[in-house]
Amino acid sequence: MCIYSQNRYTLSGTVTEASSNETLIGVTLSVPSLGKGVVTNEYGFYSITLPKGSYEIRLSYLGYEEIVSTVDLTSENKRLNFQLREAAEQLEEVVVTEDVEKLNIRKPQMSVNSLSVETIRDIPVILGEADIIKSILLLPGVTNAGEGSSGFNVRGGSVDQNLILLDEATIFNSSHLFGFFSVFNPDAIKDLKLFKGGIPSRYGGRVSSVLEIFQKEGNSKEVMVNGGIGAVASRLLVEGPIIKDRAAFLVGGRASYAHLFLPLFEVDNSAYFYDLNTKLNFRINDKNNIYLSGYFGRDVFRISDSFVNTYGNAVMNFRWNHLFTDQLFSNLSLIYSDYYYGLELDFVGFEWNSGIQNLNLKYDFKHYLSNSLQINYGLNNIYYTFNPGKIAPNRPSSGIVEDQLIQKYANELAFYVDIEQELSQNLSLQYGLRFSNFTRLGQEELNEYENNNPVIYDSELHLYKSAEPVSVRYPKRSEKLASFSNWEPRLALSYIFNDDNSVKASYTRLAQYLHLLSNTNSPTPLDVWTPSGPFVKPQLLDQFAVGYFKNINKGNYSLETELFHKKIKNRIDYIDGANLIANDAIEQVILNGEARAYGLEILAKKNQGRWQGWLAYTLSKSEQRTPGRSSIETGINDGLWYSTPYDKTHDISIYTNFQLNDTWSFNSNFVYQTGQPTNYPIGQYQFQDLTVPYYGPRNRERLPAYHRVDVSATLSPRKNKQRKLKSEWVFSIYNLYNRKNAASISFSRNSDTGANEAVRTSIFGVVPAVTYNFKF
Repeated sequence: MCIYSQNRYTLSGTVTEASSNETLIGVTLSVPSLGKGVVTNEYGFYSITLPKGSYEIRLSYLGYEEIVSTVDLTSENKRLNFQLREAAEQLEEVVVTEDVEKLNIRKPQMSVNSLSVETIRDIPVILGEADIIKSILLLPGVTNAGEGSSGFNVRGGSVDQNLILLDEATIFNSSHLFGFFSVFNPDAIKDLKLFKGGIPSRYGGRVSSVLEIFQKEGNSKEVMVNGGIGAVASRLLVEGPIIKDRAAFLVGGRASYAHLFLPLFEVDNSAYFYDLNTKLNFRINDKNNIYLSGYFGRDVFRISDSFVNTYGNAVMNFRWNHLFTDQLFSNLSLIYSDYYYGLELDFVGFEWNSGIQNLNLKYDFKHYLSNSLQINYGLNNIYYTFNPGKIAPNRPSSGIVEDQLIQKYANELAFYVDIEQELSQNLSLQYGLRFSNFTRLGQEELNEYENNNPVIYDSELHLYKSAEPVSVRYPKRSEKLASFSNWEPRLALSYIFNDDNSVKASYTRLAQYLHLLSNTNSPTPLDVWTPSGPFVKPQLLDQFAVGYFKNINKGNYSLETELFHKKIKNRIDYIDGANLIANDAIEQVILNGEARAYGLEILAKKNQGRWQGWLAYTLSKSEQRTPGRSSIETGINDGLWYSTPYDKTHDISIYTNFQLNDTWSFNSNFVYQTGQPTNYPIGQYQFQDLTVPYYGPRNRERLPAYHRVDVSATLSPRKNKQRKLKSEWVFSIYNLYNRKNAASISFSRNSDTGANEAVRTSIFGVVPAVTYNFKF
């Protein structure tokens, strides 16, 4: 070890953007003479250990000027910070694709998609507002429940199976205005990654995906302002130095204002949102940096003054980056996250409040032992408070009696280790292990049931029914009502045939202890999160994936193909007629079943040139079943597999970007999806002069196929380099050929003819929009 240390030295440091001091994620630092290289981590830090000698170092990040420098490592470790300059001064244009989107052949990490913020801004979306969630829907394996639906589904999983992190803080509801917009302001976003499989051990708690988003840190060089004015919403972001080159701030806000014009049309209803992104960063010295970031957002939906719905997220994160040595980087985070849902019904005379809060302590380490061996390890502990709902009178004359549904408490503890190892020039591994423990803590009241069974089966009617509690006990908060522990191994490998071809495989096991109670295709703000406990088991995932990856024509084109198979134990299902709203004994209407999904994903991309874009295709199947608990029980849907509401057999997305010249660029999307599963009546009967429809097995039918084309054109007026203000106009058309895609199909009796008829409900036809963006 002594000989090793005398003959090898470590080069480390941070890479930032020259104009703002913003750290850059994914910058490649290479040593051509040795064929070695590293990339910067989430905080712009790199570390590489080399034999004693003098080397030419190259730093590259497409869209920025390359740096070539000579470094002498002959006597001691060295710390060098680099600053990269943009290759061209452009406002929100995409001429080349950043490294963050390029296919990495050598890394064992698979089932990961990245999008640059510039690409997200260019993708045409509804009402012309750049949107992160709508953009990732164009990637393979990612869908949603249709127009105006909230959240997203990954590889046949449900919305609640996605872990969404904003600066490491959990976002429980990612949508504004019931799904028309996402909560993420693209002006404030620095980087995002979507993990669909091969998920590293540092992540846990959800069984489908991880969407990791980092906010910008703020410009510590000079004050910068940018924003946009759109058809229904506007945004403004200000960043600048507190102490030049050492401390900076960022404040960004958005608000919609379409509701302000409704009174002109004598409409007394309104729906609007607003949000705020903030961040402070301070570089204490070369080894210590601290960050304080936050997000606050609210949606308000009002029908006259009789119905008011308010909901949204609030998160805050304090982080401390510390460099113990040139090879050991650490990050300590204290995170608070809150999701609130409020409802006021003035005509009834009550108000309703519910939500979920958590406090999370994380401590992560990244150890660069050598160029071929890196170890990530750490721990995190999350304390949860679940408020299913509190009802209270909203005026003295109300006849409503105040009542609080039973609040629930839980603690989730996890330790992990994740190893990245290069075994040879051809074979690389990423393997790790996560240990998680979830403890359900005491609450004010806990029902007890005969045979510990809150759901009983009526063998005569062949129905599941809610059981009546035989007693109620009152446990203390310190009591453990239930405890679950799981070992979650992870493995990913990459075998490289050459610099342009590789095959990869991965295995992932994940445990999810939280469940979103929703029996709709698309979650609503009224849906309630509930923890695993005495009657609800945690979901357990096993996912396998294998793929072939290829760079073509020096990376100008790339091809990614993956096969995946997922199995999930303990997926909750609902008995027929289940009531989920304001239910203080939710265990009486749910059963534990299982789910599975499998499919093929293809992503073909053109990465460089005036014309860029991609074709994404997914062929998949997503099913679940809940068999009977004994031989006399039928189970849900007769215990048979049935399609989940987010099963899409075929999913095709095409995105193109064409840079005509310095002034004009054009973008387009084409989306085609198999219609989502649904139920249609298969017959009817008469009961006291009423016609009552009845239905067959679950999700046996489908809505018509969904498809549309979106286009946009961006005009960037020729820039006067002496003028600080730069601007652009974005003209977009959503659903160009006015396709009336079915959000639902309902069946009713025509009051005039008396005939039964099917009625298609559509949300959007063609929607033109204009947005003005500016920067100074």
